[in-house]
Amino acid sequence: MIDITEELVRTLVSDQFPEWSDLPVEPVARQGWDNRTFRLGDRLAVRLPSAEGYVAAVEKEDRCLPVLAGHLPLPVPEPVAVGRPAAGYPYPWSVRRWLPGDTVETATDLDRTRLARDLGGFLSALRQAPVRQGPAAGLHSYFRGCHPSAYGDQVEAALGKLTGVVDIAACEAVWTSSLTSAWPLPPTWFHGDVAIGNLIATDGTLSAVIDFGTSGVGDPACDLVMAWTYFEGDERKVFRGAVGLPDDTWRRARGWALWKALVTMAGLSSPDPEGLQSRALVQVLADPVVA
Repeated sequence: MIDITEELVRTLVSDQFPEWSDLPVEPVARQGWDNRTFRLGDRLAVRLPSAEGYVAAVEKEDRCLPVLAGHLPLPVPEPVAVGRPAAGYPYPWSVRRWLPGDTVETATDLDRTRLARDLGGFLSALRQAPVRQGPAAGLHSYFRGCHPSAYGDQVEAALGKLTGVVDIAACEAVWTSSLTSAWPLPPTWFHGDVAIGNLIATDGTLSAVIDFGTSGVGDPACDLVMAWTYFEGDERKVFRGAVGLPDDTWRRARGWALWKALVTMAGLSSPDPEGLQSRALVQVLADPVVA
């Protein structure tokens, strides 16, 4: 991947947006995989794709976020400007309004039950947003929003590598159950990467949702995986109630969570040094919410 440094960001900003050239540049503490993000002064952020495969998300977010913002109960990133390739950096990049707060990943004072309710309500509102300008699920969304069977080959390969490590029969039962239904309604918006690093909290409550680079229009089941990667017990039940989706959607969602856990544990996906996905697999297999 490209070495994206503070010096590079300063150069890009100074050359293309001289009105911001005096603002300090500082990397955010916890970086994502797809993009590198830097604070630009107190009110702006610079976001740069880390590889070519993530470039399309810049244009998609700039086009779709203004449409979505007016239909959602929480702030989402507001595009301010788009930069061009320069100074040895080969991709377009973006400037956004900075959304204050801590990610759920790092926040220490969270009301987890309220988070479950508020996140479920946000996803319910997202499904109601007009889809006319939304891109259909597919390669650009890494097949989030499609049927989980899109990753059937990966699940099979992962189970082959994890023989003796995981309960193969239990995993196969969850996966088979996820394949028995499909989204029966018109396509809706989905976020595509609802995870603790993409949720912003202030004063212990959910205050914003970021990183819509994997978003699109399709089956919203992929957005429910935090039921197993983060929520526990009654929190999961509160989340389910606030989301307002039927059992078959939750079975597909459970398949999405299973796929991610298996491919990560089998070394077929990005690394998981903190063991999040192995713990998620335990929750998926023991899940009391959906049979």
